[in-house]
Amino acid sequence: MEVKARARFIRVSPRKTRLVADNIRNEPVENALNILKFTGKKPAKAIYKVLYSAVANAESTSSLDVDSLYVKQVYVDEGPTWKRIKPRAMGRATRIRKRTSHITVIVDEL
Repeated sequence: MEVKARARFIRVSPRKTRLVADNIRNEPVENALNILKFTGKKPAKAIYKVLYSAVANAESTSSLDVDSLYVKQVYVDEGPTWKRIKPRAMGRATRIRKRTSHITVIVDEL
């Protein structure tokens, strides 16, 4: 039985987050947590928290064996974009887009 955890409105670009998420797909949970712990990118911390939450959900709600869990799916969707304006030369302005992500992790038993 699969168990899901989701984090929404994470202040990291989805493109950068997908690079980290690709590293843990189809990995055992213990191995995936180690990979994320030693990945030196900002999205790794957010994905680590979501994966840890999915494991806790599996343990409490479904009473699954934590040692036999693996990462079935990880996907990163684009959230709303914060729009800001930066002043430029000669009275002009440039739009700055601060992107957000929705991270979903699904774990299942082997």
